[in-house]
Amino acid sequence: MAQKPPKREFRAVWVATVDNIDWPSVRGMPADSQRAEFINLLDHHQRAGINAVVVQIRAAADAFYAKSTEPWSFWLTGQQGRAPVPFYDPLEFMIRETHDRGMEFHAWFNLDRATFSKLSRVTPDHISLRKPEWILQYGGRKLFNLGLPEVRNYVTGIVTNIVRNYDVDGIHFDDYFYPYGEPGQVVHDEVAYKTYFNGMNLANWRRENINSLILQLRDSIRAIKPYVKFGVSPFGVWKNRAQDPEGSQTTGGLTSYFDLYADTRKWVREGWVDYIAPQVYFSTDFQKVPYRLLVDWWIKNGYNRHLYIGQGAFRINRSTPRDRAWNDPNEMTTQLNYNRQFPQIHGSIYFSSKSLTDNLNGVRDTLLTNFYRFPALIPTMPWKDPEPPLSPKDLKANPTAEGVELFWQQPGPAPDGDKASYYVVYRFDRKDKIDTEDPTHIVAICVGEQTTRFIDRTAARDNRYVYVVTALDRLHNESVPVQVNVRVPEP
Repeated sequence: MAQKPPKREFRAVWVATVDNIDWPSVRGMPADSQRAEFINLLDHHQRAGINAVVVQIRAAADAFYAKSTEPWSFWLTGQQGRAPVPFYDPLEFMIRETHDRGMEFHAWFNLDRATFSKLSRVTPDHISLRKPEWILQYGGRKLFNLGLPEVRNYVTGIVTNIVRNYDVDGIHFDDYFYPYGEPGQVVHDEVAYKTYFNGMNLANWRRENINSLILQLRDSIRAIKPYVKFGVSPFGVWKNRAQDPEGSQTTGGLTSYFDLYADTRKWVREGWVDYIAPQVYFSTDFQKVPYRLLVDWWIKNGYNRHLYIGQGAFRINRSTPRDRAWNDPNEMTTQLNYNRQFPQIHGSIYFSSKSLTDNLNGVRDTLLTNFYRFPALIPTMPWKDPEPPLSPKDLKANPTAEGVELFWQQPGPAPDGDKASYYVVYRFDRKDKIDTEDPTHIVAICVGEQTTRFIDRTAARDNRYVYVVTALDRLHNESVPVQVNVRVPEP
């Protein structure tokens, strides 16, 4: 029997700006073209059932937003520090367009990079020049020394500036904490270690630096806007079982705990993050890190936080001698079918946007016609907000020549002060059981607290329906439903 589609599921894409991977496709394009390209990107994903975007707004101590102490990004305008022409604030624009489509916007920051490569040209007031004592040289890049409390404060300040000044739904960090190792390279943080090691060995001190930053970010975000989500997308393997009996049944050569000094499981276990999106960029046939075994480990270590699987869509059609299954046109279908078996998995994030817009091996078609054929609401986070909004008031239905017109009144604020952020309209035949957990009955998601009218143009003539409308708040808690019966007459 086919699985019932989920009523709630996080369906997101990463939109990478670094190196113009996803947006803008060319650096320095006119502002109007940038905007048109982003709108097209959103529309493309919305049609495929995507309900959130995770957009990289700080790739290398730079900015894709106006209210910044760091310079405009090279990948936006073609020269670091140069503003868009004609001027606009890309982040304000992107958030508004995303919210207008009923999608969440998560602001993605690269944490450790001050420059992208040894060829990077920075502005005279760039932080790497103003504070050279904060910077480590590694792999041809300038990296922030996260062992310095003032650097952690600086990064936290960058984030809190966004939380205060922009209407983001989430703050998101990727897998770069301490750098991925390169042959013959050494991270020269000896001075900071001697100053702040506090009796710890070097590895534990580095891990504690990242722990401190994650906790500081969590507390700072919560203090400003408690509803803003905080998530991290780490490298998929925490530890291998050979290294720790509590590790995953994998034999990967790299782990986040030992190699990147990121104790990712601790952040989930302690409730420091609202969601974790491990990058499970391995196929089901990869022997060292098989997809299913790594996903199984994260299911067991989700600790009642949201678990979104980072899907390696960019690897489709790019098999390697050691990981051959990516040329199999059914590989992503196999992975998503596996995910759907487990209620502990709350959704997926795809790397990256263009993998879906390019429809690699038909992956977008698969989402559109199968996995994301029906809409899904974003899962709730009861530890952040357990209170549903009040129900819509005075629901009425009126058959018209255009279809069935529904209209209602917006509810007042709930006991926690939250109003409706959007409404969901369900339709049932008169003989159907009323089941609002079945998303196949959703006919509309009406975005905005004042969007209190909907015309169902697909209602069949000479039929009787029950319409159900619910209100949802910003964190997607759903009200008690209200319903109305209507008979659609013959034409």
